[in-house]
Amino acid sequence: MTDPDRRVLRLSGPETTDFLQNLVTNDVERLKDGLVYTALLTPQGKYRADFFLVPDGEDILVDVAEPLAEDLTKALKLYKLRAKVTLEQTGLVPARGTGPAPDGAFADPRDPALGWRAYDGRPSETDVDWPALRVAAAVPESGIELTPDTFILEAGFERLGGVDFRKGCYVGQEVTARMKHKTELKKGLARVTVEGTAPVGTDITAGAKRVGTLFTQAGGAGLAHLRFPQATAKMQAGDAIVRYEA
Repeated sequence: MTDPDRRVLRLSGPETTDFLQNLVTNDVERLKDGLVYTALLTPQGKYRADFFLVPDGEDILVDVAEPLAEDLTKALKLYKLRAKVTLEQTGLVPARGTGPAPDGAFADPRDPALGWRAYDGRPSETDVDWPALRVAAAVPESGIELTPDTFILEAGFERLGGVDFRKGCYVGQEVTARMKHKTELKKGLARVTVEGTAPVGTDITAGAKRVGTLFTQAGGAGLAHLRFPQATAKMQAGDAIVRYEA
């Protein structure tokens, strides 16, 4: 079993690294060490897409969620202008598995619990509860916890190694840097315990006040976007009880 809900793009040409370095949130030079997890933001600093950059000889592959692929392709073509960069689709399908990366695969840079990814046609491990692993590691997913209203620091990108504050300018950098230098974030992604279940996107309330949104749930835990000052030890999300400890 592979990972069918992804698309892999190929960027090639002598200016590929410089082109990406001026666009994305992470340091593209880290490709020498393996996968780079990064994002493209809007000029207002909000999430547009997150993806992996993959070293492939002199080329760079872009491993992105299928629903985001068309918009990301359009954005890259728009920003490319006259840069000596070629963008094309590939038929590659990422594989993934748990544990240390085998030969020819790459460790997932977000969290060791998420194992490895490969792009050489091998099968993925079967019978892995990926949502449960994500919840346990508090890793957001494209289209679920990561939406167009997201600011990446509120989604934990610094903890996940998805943003570099020393690399220089990129799209949305000024807003992200300002958020970094606040004393603390007032809202963001958090791991919570959940008694019962609720649909993804259910409002979380404390008393009669909305304090957040409940997303992925697995094994009695969940990921939630919370307003931290208003969150309490016991909250409600539909018929589910949500508990949060700061």
